[in-house]
Amino acid sequence: MHAEQVAMMQAVGMRSRTGGMWWGTTIEAPDPRSLANFYAGLLGWDIGHEEPGTTVLAASPQGPFFVFQQADGYRAPVWPPVTGEQRPMMHFDFQVGDLESAVAEAVALGAVVAGHQPQENVRVLFDPAGHPFCLCHDEG
Repeated sequence: MHAEQVAMMQAVGMRSRTGGMWWGTTIEAPDPRSLANFYAGLLGWDIGHEEPGTTVLAASPQGPFFVFQQADGYRAPVWPPVTGEQRPMMHFDFQVGDLESAVAEAVALGAVVAGHQPQENVRVLFDPAGHPFCLCHDEG
């Protein structure tokens, strides 16, 4: 896509999307229901829909949504990245008011604190399926 096309798309938005349409992120997992329950506890969101191999977590009836999808042969990403291993393709960042208590709450739900912590105001953790996510103390 040329720079002019990208600029035009950004200026007008995707024409086929209108207000009120849902959006979300799909996360592969070996056990979608279990991982959705972990994030439901972490975020206080509700399970919005379930079917075999898929569980949808909703911030509200209008979204956004996290869709947890069954992944056969799932390999947890390695963080920090290691050559030849499955790299993290994305991760979630969640702002928190108290970093220490937020980490304790996440660990109580099943998260694991990563050994490598690159920033003082951020804690990298792994969800029960091994996806990294960050809890960020940012008062700004």
